[in-house]
Amino acid sequence: MPAILYSFRRCPYAMRARLAISYCLPKQAVELREVVLRDKPASLINISHKATVPVLQLEEGHVLEESLDIMLYALSTRPDLEQVLLPDSLNADILSLIKVNDGDFKWALDRYKYADRYEQSQAYYREKGELFLDALNERLNNHCYLMGDEMSLADLAIFPFVRQFAHVDKQWFEASQYTALIQWLNHWLASDLFISIMTKYPQWQEGDEPVYFP
Repeated sequence: MPAILYSFRRCPYAMRARLAISYCLPKQAVELREVVLRDKPASLINISHKATVPVLQLEEGHVLEESLDIMLYALSTRPDLEQVLLPDSLNADILSLIKVNDGDFKWALDRYKYADRYEQSQAYYREKGELFLDALNERLNNHCYLMGDEMSLADLAIFPFVRQFAHVDKQWFEASQYTALIQWLNHWLASDLFISIMTKYPQWQEGDEPVYFP
């Protein structure tokens, strides 16, 4: 029985988990179960106290409930790729950048996207998010990827969140000063890797024929 990934197509955390799995694991290594968040399956609730995607249940039954842990697991199965995407020399820097993405930037992103639910204006939360966009754009002014001239775990982990930020107001983002960041985002949006992990699947139901991924 393969590992089982509970996922939701549009969730940025689930996207980055699928990106890492697709990049690192062999074909049909995982059973993919598409979750509708308002109607979560009992099998997901039974194995995960948080029951939010992504969740990866490994063959031996161990459960990974955090997207970054799933990415690191996928990397651990491919030592050849581990030193490409998470080299020892950049390990701390990569994980530090992802931590900022998952912390301050995600905080701003959520409020920028749903500003009517919060106290401040959309422009206020966009400005908070731009602190991170500025830092990313500065990195990309001199290199193709966030950590240099080679793709790293940082690109895979951060791209889905920049994509979501850009989609809140695409006209504003595309007219912004973040030229290098826009080019980087468009590169990822057009990549075979991203396109392959965005296939639409119906909601998984108990008893369905398994869908294997990647």
